[in-house]
Amino acid sequence: MKNYTITVNGNVYEVTVEEGASTGAAPAAKAVPAVPKAAPKASAAPKAAAPAGQAGSVTVVAPMPGKILSVKASAGQAVKKGEVILVLEAMKMENDIVAPQDGTIATINAAAGDSVEAGAVIATLN
Repeated sequence: MKNYTITVNGNVYEVTVEEGASTGAAPAAKAVPAVPKAAPKASAAPKAAAPAGQAGSVTVVAPMPGKILSVKASAGQAVKKGEVILVLEAMKMENDIVAPQDGTIATINAAAGDSVEAGAVIATLN
């Protein structure tokens, strides 16, 4: 069996795919909402970043691996929920990375041209 974490429209799902004897049919995938499982990951990241002394309490993570095309906000800038902070290119598509809530940008941890992995903290807000 293989386990995957998939995000669809902001909802996180833990998916298990069974590998087994070939029956001619595609293996069935069982999707289980993993929202409670995703919450501890998000809360663990600020604790790891907090010793730097400048990280904010709210983290913004890369939803997928890709390359930062542009940074639309800077440290100290006030942002509203849904406002674009960075633009991430993944699979030849531009993805807007937006503020998850109203706040002030504490840090921007990526620059244009940087490659990022899925789950990497790319910005923090207060």
